[in-house]
Amino acid sequence: MKLKIKSSAKIKRRHLLLEANNQSEVEKAILDYIGILGWAKAAPIFIDSKSNIILSVSTKELSNVRAAIELSNFRIKIIKVSGTLKALTR
Repeated sequence: MKLKIKSSAKIKRRHLLLEANNQSEVEKAILDYIGILGWAKAAPIFIDSKSNIILSVSTKELSNVRAAIELSNFRIKIIKVSGTLKALTR
C-alpha cells in the first residue's frame, strides 16, 4: 500500500523555462551563488524537454534561484516562470 502525502505537506513549486547550453551550467550557476544549503532549500528538479531546459524549484527560494541565474557568467536566459507545466508550453 502506497502512502499519500497531504496536500498541505507537499512542496509548492514554480517552473522556470530556461534557454541554456546544458544542464550542468545551470547547476553550477545555482551552486556558485546560493551554495549547497540553498540548493537543498530550493529542491530543484530538472524536467526533460525537447528544446529548452525546464527547472522546477520551491516557491520560497524562487527569487534566490532567479538571482543566481542572472548573476552567472554563463549564457542562461529565463524565458518564462509559471506555476504549471502546461502554461509553459503555451
